[in-house]
Amino acid sequence: MAPTYDIERHLLALPSTRLVAGVDEVGRGAWAGPVTVCAVVTDLSAPPAGLTDSKQLTQRRREALIGELESWATGIGYGEAGHTEIDRLGMTEALSRAARRALEALPVRPDAVILDGAHDYIGAPWPVRLEVKADAVSVSVAAASVLAKVRRDAYMATIGCDEYGFADNAGYPSPIHQAALAEHGPTPHHRLSWSYLDDLPKWRHLKQHRDPLVGEGQESLFG
Repeated sequence: MAPTYDIERHLLALPSTRLVAGVDEVGRGAWAGPVTVCAVVTDLSAPPAGLTDSKQLTQRRREALIGELESWATGIGYGEAGHTEIDRLGMTEALSRAARRALEALPVRPDAVILDGAHDYIGAPWPVRLEVKADAVSVSVAAASVLAKVRRDAYMATIGCDEYGFADNAGYPSPIHQAALAEHGPTPHHRLSWSYLDDLPKWRHLKQHRDPLVGEGQESLFG
């Protein structure tokens, strides 16, 4: 099924809502690099052909959609939180800050937000409609998912560290990435508060510890 404007139209039927933004993030599960959030506002016109959840599209198709999305959307805003901010604050707070930056970067302030997922990491002052798999059912969130993914992937491809394969894995724990970590240790782009370091005795001393009341790390993905 292609995404629709059903959720957007439902929200726009409310007296207090004149503009709705779709929001999605990418990079939450990566071990290196920033988390990137995109917010998209549309005029409910027909989206570019083939638009859907970014995970259902090839890299080539995602990149081909970018020009169409940028000329079609009424407004696009990006926000990021870097690896040091994630280490300092935890992912939930880092996501919140990145999302607020994305919404504040829009040319017009939205009255409501459609957020992909089951947890509201944005909060007041924006009324947030949570929708699991919103990137597959909402046009504006699908657009945000593609734009965020292409932007972050392009950045990760520019930071070097070729032996870690960032140009291909975007900082996610692929076999090449894990092997490079075990041999060479974390790069200046890695999140050092996350528990993958617990599985690397040679580099475990580099792990940063935060007050658990401030934020949370990431579960280990090593089997």
